[in-house]
Amino acid sequence: MKVAVLSFAHERAETYARLLRDMPGVELVTADPDGPPGDPARGRAAAERLGVSYVDSWDEVFASGVEAVVVTSEVDRHRELVERAGEAEAFVLCEHPLATKEVDAKAMVDACDIGGVRLTLASPACFSGAFAAVRRGIADGVVGTLTTIHGSYHSRPATGEDADGGALGTNAPVLLDLVDAVLDGEPAAQVYAQTNHVLSGRLGVESAALVSVRYPSGTVAAIDCGWSQSPGRRTDRDFHRGPGERGVQRLSPAPRRIRRRHGRRTVGTGWGRPVFGHARRFPRRDRQRAGNRPGRRGRAAYAADHSGGLRVGAHRPTCRYWLMPALPA
Repeated sequence: MKVAVLSFAHERAETYARLLRDMPGVELVTADPDGPPGDPARGRAAAERLGVSYVDSWDEVFASGVEAVVVTSEVDRHRELVERAGEAEAFVLCEHPLATKEVDAKAMVDACDIGGVRLTLASPACFSGAFAAVRRGIADGVVGTLTTIHGSYHSRPATGEDADGGALGTNAPVLLDLVDAVLDGEPAAQVYAQTNHVLSGRLGVESAALVSVRYPSGTVAAIDCGWSQSPGRRTDRDFHRGPGERGVQRLSPAPRRIRRRHGRRTVGTGWGRPVFGHARRFPRRDRQRAGNRPGRRGRAAYAADHSGGLRVGAHRPTCRYWLMPALPA
């Protein structure tokens, strides 16, 4: 299978390229013709460093017969690349956020639907061993009936085009995707959201958001996301605190990070295996969860924020359980 990594703008682009390069049966090609003014040779330099094939234009990529692409460009270029992949009938793995405007997201979904290919949003945490343990714990009844899911994701303020999506558009979808997987795609019954733009200083660009989603089963998901975090940390992400009838489980999906003794660079060490699982599975026609439910909930959250409510149709990842004593009958 021929797979292309489109751009080295995203922090995980080189990880994808390295994993795909070493994957049996994969022919990898890379391209990054839109490098920033300060580093126009970014893509070619990365390709040479990794020892992978590089071409100078998007036209060359799509003329080469690629069967799948990984979109790791700046957010404002996602639509162009995903639409071209759809036209080429190539499966797409796209980094979060898919888009900062609903019209762009819909155009990308439609392009892949017309091309008959899967559009997958990157979610490495879904492929971690800790997340698998969470799902097994729920399926096996370890914590009993799941009553609520509490998730939080706080990051540094976004910059450039990415900032146009705000905290609700960029951070909430990551958590909603994990909730979707935990609940096996159960459709939402009601979505409510409240936002503010205190830290962004731009009306309509939220820097904090609270989202609650109620499901027909009775489970309620409460999502807290924003552009602030504890001192010295790049992100605060404690996705899953799931109280059940018999216990509480907690998932911390952020990878362990180490700081080199003789240098200032911080290196992530915990995402390799989950990203490998994601990169290996996304082009396949089977084993795919029905997609785009988190996107619909994100749109519902935006609508709810304006209407007051809406009814709709740094460590290695760990999973911990606290079991409660059985209550007397």
